[in-house]
Amino acid sequence: MPERKFVYTPAMVGLTALVLLLPLVGLAMVLREPRLDVHWEHHPAHFWLVLLTAALSAVLAYTTGAAALRRGDARVLFVSLAFLSAAGFLGLHALATPKVLLDTPNAGFTLATPIGVALASAFAFLSSLTVSGIAWGRRLRVGLLVLMALWAAASVLRIWPLHATSVPEVADGILTTLAVPTVVLYGVAAARYLRTWWTRPSLMLLSMIAAFVLLGEAMVALVFARNWALSWWEWHVLMLSAFVLVVAGVRIQWYEERFADLYQEDTVSGRRELSVLFADLQGFTSFSEQHDPSEVTAMLNTYFQVVVPQVVQRHGGDVDRIIGDALMVTFNKRGDQPDHARRAAEAGLALQEAAAVVQAAHTNWPRFRVGINSGIASVTLLGTEGGRTHTVIGDTVNVASRIEGKAPGGTVAIGPATKALLPEARTESLGLVSLKGKAEPVEVYRLLALRGE
Repeated sequence: MPERKFVYTPAMVGLTALVLLLPLVGLAMVLREPRLDVHWEHHPAHFWLVLLTAALSAVLAYTTGAAALRRGDARVLFVSLAFLSAAGFLGLHALATPKVLLDTPNAGFTLATPIGVALASAFAFLSSLTVSGIAWGRRLRVGLLVLMALWAAASVLRIWPLHATSVPEVADGILTTLAVPTVVLYGVAAARYLRTWWTRPSLMLLSMIAAFVLLGEAMVALVFARNWALSWWEWHVLMLSAFVLVVAGVRIQWYEERFADLYQEDTVSGRRELSVLFADLQGFTSFSEQHDPSEVTAMLNTYFQVVVPQVVQRHGGDVDRIIGDALMVTFNKRGDQPDHARRAAEAGLALQEAAAVVQAAHTNWPRFRVGINSGIASVTLLGTEGGRTHTVIGDTVNVASRIEGKAPGGTVAIGPATKALLPEARTESLGLVSLKGKAEPVEVYRLLALRGE
C-alpha cells in the first residue's frame, strides 16, 4: 500500500472549522424559528439510528482498548473509555424508543444519553493530558461497566431517582448544569489535540478533534432540542457523524499500529528497564537445506505452538517479532512488570522444557538456544505507513541477541545484568565470551534453575 501524505493548509483548517460549526448555526436557526423545527415521530428510525451509533462506538471502544493494553498507552485507554461510555448509555437510550422494550417512557433510559456523553467528555479530557497509570485505567473500565449495569437495573426497576415516567424536553437546571462542563471538557480536549496535530499532522488526530467537537455540539442540541423535532433529530445525527468520522480515520490508517498517532510520547520514544529474550534453532540453516520447505514450515509451527504460549500466556512476555526460526520476546515493555528478569528467566526455562518434549519425538530436529539480557532500552515506533512496528532498540537488545548466539543448544544463557537481578538463580559460568560489537569480553552464564523450582 503506498504511503499517504496529508498536506494541511490554513485554508483547509479554516474550512474544516467552518463545517464543524455549521450544526450549531442550524440549531440556532430552528430554535429561533419554531416553524422550521418540523415534527417527525418515527420510532423505528430512532431505534436503528441510535443502535447503529452505539454499535460504532462499541467497535471503537474495543479496538482502541485492545491497542491501549497491547502498548500500555494510557491516552488510548482513556479514548477507549470515552467510546465505551457513549456506547453503553446510547444502547440504553435506543431501548427507550417506545414499544421496543417498554410500553411507557422511562427516565433512566431517556437520560442515559446525556449521562453517557458527559462521562465520555471527562475521559476525552483525560486522554488529552499526559497521563500514566494503565492499571487504574483498567479499574476505571470495570467501574464504568458496573455503573452502566446498575443504571440499566435502576431504570428497569424504576428505582429513585430514575422512577419518573417522563423527562424534560427542554433544558432545565439539571441538564444545563450537566451540559456546561461537558461542552467545556470536549472543547478543551479538542484544543489540546489540535495543538498536538499542529506539530505532527495526521488524519487520526484530525478525526478525533472533529469527533470531540461534534459530541460537544450534540450535547448542546440534546439539551435545547424539542422532542421528535428537527432539532431533536440533529443531536442523534451529530453523534453518529462523530463516530463515523473516527471509524473512517481508523479504516484509512495502515493496519499496523492504527492508533500510533494517538500514542503518548513515552510510548513512542520512552526508556524502560526491561529484559529481552532471544531464541532460535541451532542448526536451522543446514536443516532447511536438507528438507522440503513444507517440512521446515511444519517443524517451525510445531515448535512455536508449544513454546510461544509459554512465554506469552504463562509468563507475560510480548512477542516483538518472529523471523524464520528466530523469536524475540520482551518483558516490561509497557513498564508494568518490575519482576521482568525473573519472568524472562522462567520463560526461557519453560520454553526449553516445552521444546524438549517436541524434540524427543523428532530427534533429527534442531534444538532451541535461548539468550536473555536485562538493562535500559528505548521503546519506540519505527517505520511509516506500510511498514510500522512498535519495538525496543539499544545495546541491551543487541547483547541479548549476541548471548543467544553463544548459548549451547537446549540451554538458556543469561548476561551479567540479568544474573545480578536474579540472586536466587542457580547458574554455571560459560566463561568470558567475546561478543560482536563489544570491546571487552562479557561473562555469560548458563541458567540451570531458579530457587523453588
